[in-house]
Amino acid sequence: MTGSVAARTAKGLAARKDVPLDALMLMPQDGDRLDPVEVLAAQDDARVPELVPIRYGRMLASPFAFFRGAASVMAADLAVSPCSGLTCQLSGDAHIGNFGVFASPERRLVFDLNDFDETLPGPWEWDVKRLAASLAVAGRQIGLGRKARENVVRAAAGRYRSAMARFAEQGDLEVWYTHAAAEDVKILLKAHADKAKQHRFAREQAKARARDSLQAYRKLTSVVGGRRRITADPPLLVPVGDLLPDTDREDLEFLIQDLLASYATTLSPDRRHLLSGFRFVDMARKVVGVGSVGTRCWIVLLHGRDENDPLLLQVKEASRSVLADHLPGRPRAHHRSEGERVVAGQRLMQAVGDIFLGWETAEGIDGLTRDFYVRQLRDWKGSASVETMDEAGLRLYGGLCGWTLARAHARTGDRIAMAAYLDGGKAFDVALAEFAESYADRNEQDYRLLAQAARTGRISVQSGL
Repeated sequence: MTGSVAARTAKGLAARKDVPLDALMLMPQDGDRLDPVEVLAAQDDARVPELVPIRYGRMLASPFAFFRGAASVMAADLAVSPCSGLTCQLSGDAHIGNFGVFASPERRLVFDLNDFDETLPGPWEWDVKRLAASLAVAGRQIGLGRKARENVVRAAAGRYRSAMARFAEQGDLEVWYTHAAAEDVKILLKAHADKAKQHRFAREQAKARARDSLQAYRKLTSVVGGRRRITADPPLLVPVGDLLPDTDREDLEFLIQDLLASYATTLSPDRRHLLSGFRFVDMARKVVGVGSVGTRCWIVLLHGRDENDPLLLQVKEASRSVLADHLPGRPRAHHRSEGERVVAGQRLMQAVGDIFLGWETAEGIDGLTRDFYVRQLRDWKGSASVETMDEAGLRLYGGLCGWTLARAHARTGDRIAMAAYLDGGKAFDVALAEFAESYADRNEQDYRLLAQAARTGRISVQSGL
């Protein structure tokens, strides 16, 4: 960001004068918003038809599951809410389920955002509101009362605010190098959590370290006819040979190898060299997540030195961001493909990243050209189980997410202006807690509308998958 510290501070203060902190609690009225079922259904045409009912089945599991899958609904609501005018790179879907631990290239566990399907530059408060609302919705799911939920959200908002103030005082390189290692989380827990929570985190660390390519390899593959293959588990996991039974396997392997070679050009030369040592073995379509169900997602099995040296890549369709139609001024695209958009956003926001993160545009099995991004399927990945948390645990976790989000925003936005905007005591924390409760009410209302749509046959639902 250019300009003197004084000028950037003045920019933030002017923004707060135009949009006071308490304006951030305001919600769009029912008459000012789109039908949430229509918003969700508008995404169906671009998805695999037989998988769309699974998406709705997963969303109807609970109001929190609905919230996870309804990023498009909230984007439309945020578009008609007060906006500070200060921008940064957004995750676009910064709910608490999209934070977690994974391996750095140096083989250390780090904590960060881990989902960037919707990433675009936009108003910083959209991400913070999505995080705050997710904490309120999750708090209801685990049975917290209103006062406890407010405490959780205010703690997360306060941590975001104080972190931004700290980042505003730091130099650009210091901000860029800052990250949350698992060891830092341990220190936080020792200071603020009881022994049970510390032991639970240690167990989660061990589980995350076990979630690697070898573990996924053993779980997802088997030997068929003397050759290692991805094991079919339809409709959630379907090998490409089952989807295209009449296609010559050798022709298919040549096609996949060409695609991998093209994707490799988006990697740095050293990582391209590493990937070149692996050979294609098998590929399957996989159903992932909640909101992503129905988008095209593949896992690709590769072998390096031998069968005991596997690499599993996830090749996931990159659709247009749900934010794109709602951002102020409708900014023009700066990337050649949606896959490149996702990868560029992830590289900007994450402190460290997957060494195999890249993108590709390819023709699908239906003959249509689509954008994809590629990453490792599992590399010490893990996330917290909201269902097992109490108030203290959710407050700690929400605070960690708030700090992490502030760090990501400080890397890409004017942290000095944002800190000046937020420097109004606890008014920001109070406003976010009020907004989060109101949005949790709205989320439950929308969840009931989707359930009604299922009962009346407006949407098709497949549960239990």
